[in-house]
Amino acid sequence: MVVTGGTGALGTAVVGALLKVGAFCHVPYRNESEAKRFPYADSKNVSLVAVRDLADEAAVTACYDGYNRLWASIHIAGGFAQSPIGKSDKALLLDQLTTNLVSAYVCSRAAIAAFARAGTGGRIVNVAARQALEPRLGANATAYSAAKAGVAALTIALGQEVAKDGILVNAVAPSIMDTPANRASMPKADFDAWPTTEEVAAVIVFLASPDNTVIRGAVVPVYGKA
Repeated sequence: MVVTGGTGALGTAVVGALLKVGAFCHVPYRNESEAKRFPYADSKNVSLVAVRDLADEAAVTACYDGYNRLWASIHIAGGFAQSPIGKSDKALLLDQLTTNLVSAYVCSRAAIAAFARAGTGGRIVNVAARQALEPRLGANATAYSAAKAGVAALTIALGQEVAKDGILVNAVAPSIMDTPANRASMPKADFDAWPTTEEVAAVIVFLASPDNTVIRGAVVPVYGKA
């Protein structure tokens, strides 16, 4: 399996869960500091792959071209920007579209080619956000919300397109997750209401597994009690 964003908080939880069920994980990373702090870097079932920009079609295609037994591609990599539109600009919008939507699109395209080589079908799981399903929550983060809405639309449209090939495409839409960074930025929030990264990871792992035989084109809310 490929797990983009695998060195981040949610990505680390996903890789850990996948390793427990015996998966082999290819984890792209942007810089050496990410690779060094990744807790599963020494696992025999993890391959760290340097890919500086997951929206770079040529780099992503070259990466996936090496995978002839790929079963799933999980796209966690992305970015968040909060800014009222009056203090925003086109550059911020394009950055959010690139890091969230374009990266998922390019990786999905490369994964589908790899699935075709394997001839066994496959699974794609994207990460949208609660704002993609409830856009009013995206006030003051309109660029991010628009990008994640694009990820949701990509998931539904692509899920219809490739179902005939045995490829099931889904997404999760988390609310704010319980991570150290989120706790630090919102110290007065009710942390117990947030889903943990492990809880979100469990949904992702199921959608990416052979046990998922019928779910496609879904954008699954993972809100916890929030």
